[in-house]
Amino acid sequence: MTRVLLIEDDPAVRRGVTLGQQRRGHRTEAVATGEDGLEALTASPPDIVLLDLMLPGMSGLEVCRRIREISQVPIVILSARSDDVDVVVGLEAGADDYIVKPASDEVIEARMRAVMRRLAPTQPDPPDGGRTVHGDLEIDRAALRVRKHGKNLTLAPSELKLLLFLSAWPDRTFSRQELLEQVWEHSFYGDARLVDACVMRLRAGTEDDPRNPRYIQTVRGFGYRFGPL
Repeated sequence: MTRVLLIEDDPAVRRGVTLGQQRRGHRTEAVATGEDGLEALTASPPDIVLLDLMLPGMSGLEVCRRIREISQVPIVILSARSDDVDVVVGLEAGADDYIVKPASDEVIEARMRAVMRRLAPTQPDPPDGGRTVHGDLEIDRAALRVRKHGKNLTLAPSELKLLLFLSAWPDRTFSRQELLEQVWEHSFYGDARLVDACVMRLRAGTEDDPRNPRYIQTVRGFGYRFGPL
């Protein structure tokens, strides 16, 4: 049974999403404010958070940032805002996916399942029992752990999955569409923003100078590749 924390101030949306989740066998706790959401997350950690951006008091973006300070639980934003700026800002705050409301129960369920899949896509068995070293970056696939200069890095699930996938194919360039299908397991119009925002967050966590990345390199006009310089 998946434990879902829904943070949504609209009573009608809150009821509708909760009923949809319950019909699929999920245990859902629904709260109306960001403050109550943070309290609920601390008291009983969920498997995934569904988060509205337009909340009274503490905004959804601030809630997202605060969750990321204490937890790597998957976060899916539910918002009526669909502008590119809103989507990118939400993703940069630490969310793993972004769904524009109104959305059907089927769409929410599919996107939740995609975000929660932790196993990396099919890829060749890496050497050294799943542990590879690239300069000052150490990737341990078996432990799902990344270290830099010997210190553990805290990465969101989507960031970790993207790094695991790209580093399994060093020097191979993947388009944004290919990364959407392999890492996020869906291909909705406009979702290239997911890839770009996740790359920005990943660089911020793994690079000494994110503006001049050493590991996650941009191939202009096409996509990204992992190629330690």
